[in-house]
Order: sequence, then structure tokens, then C-alpha cells
Amino acid sequence: MNHIRFILNGEDITLSTVDPTETLLDFLRLKRRLTGSKEGCAEGDCGACTVLVGRVLQGRLVYETVNACIRFLGSLNATHVVTIEHLAAKDGTLHPVQQAMVDCHGSQCGFCTPGFVMSLYGLWLSSENPSRAEIERALQGNLCRCTGYEPIVKAAEQVGRIRPSALFDPLERERAEIIARLEELAPRETIAISGPDGRRLVVPGSVEGLAEALAADPKATVVAGATDVGLWVTKQMRVLDPVIFINHLEDLQKISVTPDGITIGAGVSYSSALTVLRTEIPAFGRLIERIGGQQVRNMGTIGGNIANGSPIGDSPPALIALSATVTLRSASGTRTLPLEDFFIDYGKQDRQPGEFVESMLVPRPKTSSHVAIYKISKRRDEDISALCGAFHLERDAGGVVTHIRVAFGGMAATPKRARSVEAALYGKPFNQATVEAARDAFDLDYKPLTDWRATAEYRQLTAKNLLTRFFLEVSGTPQELQRFATEEA
Repeated sequence: MNHIRFILNGEDITLSTVDPTETLLDFLRLKRRLTGSKEGCAEGDCGACTVLVGRVLQGRLVYETVNACIRFLGSLNATHVVTIEHLAAKDGTLHPVQQAMVDCHGSQCGFCTPGFVMSLYGLWLSSENPSRAEIERALQGNLCRCTGYEPIVKAAEQVGRIRPSALFDPLERERAEIIARLEELAPRETIAISGPDGRRLVVPGSVEGLAEALAADPKATVVAGATDVGLWVTKQMRVLDPVIFINHLEDLQKISVTPDGITIGAGVSYSSALTVLRTEIPAFGRLIERIGGQQVRNMGTIGGNIANGSPIGDSPPALIALSATVTLRSASGTRTLPLEDFFIDYGKQDRQPGEFVESMLVPRPKTSSHVAIYKISKRRDEDISALCGAFHLERDAGGVVTHIRVAFGGMAATPKRARSVEAALYGKPFNQATVEAARDAFDLDYKPLTDWRATAEYRQLTAKNLLTRFFLEVSGTPQELQRFATEEA
């Protein structure tokens, strides 16, 4: 096939010439003159560009908010893109979400308003009468500089009492029709097309097709959510060629729980993983809720967070502390290795030409074990880590440490275990004296750098203090533990 097809509001779009790094926002504003979606940050932080993207998953039509500024056109095949222009009725009657923003005075300058409306619309479609916490999570990825969030939250609460109805909601009226149209658009073979300058993009029809495409172009850039790669283009102005898009491959979007552990496909988004991780590993679930905003969590994948090898990626320290393994696949087969061994050096991973991350296996922690994950950043929500620490502890009946894994991101060129700290704790009573002695071992494990997020001294001291915090949480009274849990919620 040599074209990409998707639905834009109510119109079928077919593109046979596509720049592999053209963003959805540029397409909307420059080529379709749909200027309700704004460009504020061009990095997925402010939410002014928020749109909905619908896709068929296991027979269900699911709409998610995404950042159009870092979403590439090549990732949209067989999707339904919904912009702010699609909400109001043809006679100009506002959609209930828009009307609630008017009634509650949720807009002043108006620049951010379309993005807020689309985030509230996505929440309205998926959650009945949402709580204050659910509303705040839905708005994490939207920045308002003048109105203040209280009127916007009140608008969400007002419209939350009105349920979607075909009477006034276009997506409810069109749902059955859109499902049929999207199923017809689903790729059954590999799509390969070029842009005006000859740069290529590939949309594999299957995981096998992905392996074949990478075998043919081992240096191709593989894009799942584009929450990192998007910034390579919008901020670093990189020229990528070819680009292989994989966000549509359902075989990479499976997550399953067995007695052995949790298997997470490389294409599973943070949002899709959240429910399972909240249940199986609550500390991991709380971490996921602090990664980006809702739009980033809908786009970004745990597999991508691993594959890009960032030293400040949030999920690798947690996965390493939980003894996760990663399975790599190529046209010649698969191999599995401990995740900690996957990271070799800054920007370098143990991935052979033609290999891609297929899945991760996270062993289920014992019910008697203690798992804690701490993200330290300048803002609580939607911020990059200065450092991220993860702890996994097991003790015998006498309180002696029988298993301990400690891993940090932001402390070295790669996500890295604190093996000296582990050695200082293993086989000893988990008490204050042991923990105090183990703090010094951080100096053997890490030599952090100073950058604009934090100084080396701050990082080192904070890592030591997180060990102390972990000890206080594990050994504290039930009331103290409840207090910590409430603060992290």
C-alpha cells in the first residue's frame, strides 16, 4: 500500500505523500485551516494543541486525548481525529462541554480554551460524574496562564452530570458508523510512502512486518508514542529517515497477569497499563500517574521509555528494582535479558541491528514484600525527574533482609542499581543502624552530574534521604504509613 487513510472529524483523508515527521498540528493548521488547535510549547506540555484520536480496540471505539504538536501524521492510519471544530452543532449551538465553560467563566484570553475543552470532552466521554481528583488528572497536561483552574474544574463538574447522548453529541451519533469505517481502513499489509523530499515512512501491517522492515533498514527510527521522538523534531530539528510507526500493532499492546508476573507489550501505553499496575504494584501505579499529563500517558509507552535508554526515564528504575526482563525481537528470532543489562552506557543499549523491544516481564512482588518508588522533580505533575528511586525489600520473620534491590535514574549515565547499598543492607536487620551505615554506600555507587534540574550534591543527598524515607515507611506505625500513602495519592 502507498497511502495513509484516516477520518478527520467527518471527512475521509487519504494521503499518498507524507513527510515522515510532519505533525498532526501542522497538518490541521496549515493544510486544513483548522486553527482552533493552538501551538504553545511544541513539546506536549501545555495542552493547547489537544485533540481526540479514536481507534478500534477489541471491537470498541476508544477516544483518547493526544498532543497534536508531537503526534506525527504517519501514526494516524485507521484512526478518527476529532478537533474542537467538530463539537458544536451546525446551527452554532454549543456542545455541553463548551457551554459549561461559558457558564462557569472558564476562559479569559482563550488561547488555551480549545485544548481544555478537548481534555474535558475526553473525560466526559469516558467517566460519569468524575471526582475532583479525576478532573485534576484529566487536566494535568493543560496549562492556563490567566483564568485559573477553579472555573474550569467547576465546568467539568457541571457537565459531568450530563451523560453523552446522540441528541447533542456527534461522536455518540456516529459511533457505529465510525467503527465500520475504521475497520475498513485498518492496514492489512505494510504501508510504505515517501515525503516530498524522498524521506520514507513505513507502517507495518504486523509485528512480523515490523521485523522485516527493521531488517531492511536497521537504522530506521521506530516510533510508538512520539512523546520523546516528537521533541527530536520540534526542538532539536532532527531529520529522520526512514521512520517506522508501530502504535497501531495490537500484538504489541497486550498486557497480561499470570502467576509468573505481568507481561507488558512494548506498545502498551502508560494509560493502558495503569489499571493493572495500580492493582498488582500500587507504587508503580502511583508513579505512572506522575508521568507527563493525560495526553502524554495516552501516547507514551513503557516500551518506548525503555528503548530510548534515557538516564532519567521514570519506568526503568522501577522495573529494574522489580527484577524485570526485556524480550528483544528481530527477523531472526527473540532473546531475553535482565533489563538492568540492557542499558550499557549513555545513549547505548544492548540492541543488535534489526532488533526491537517486544515486551517486558515484571515478576509479581510477594505480598509480604515492600515496594516503593519515588520521583523527585520541581513540580509534582508533568515534570521531568531530577532523580527517581525504586526499592524492593523482603525480610524474614526476624526482620533480616533476605532480598533487596535498589535502582535509580538521574544518578548516572544509565538507570543503575545501587549494588553497594544493597550489599550493605543484605543479610542484616532492617533497622536504623543498618540504614544509617548503608547511606554512605551511595558514594560508591553513584557520581551524579550537575545540570539545570539539580546539583550533584542535591541528587546524592536526596538518594540517601530516600533510603531513610523508605525505612521509616516500612518500619512506621500503621497511622504513619497511611499518612505517607495519602500524601502520595
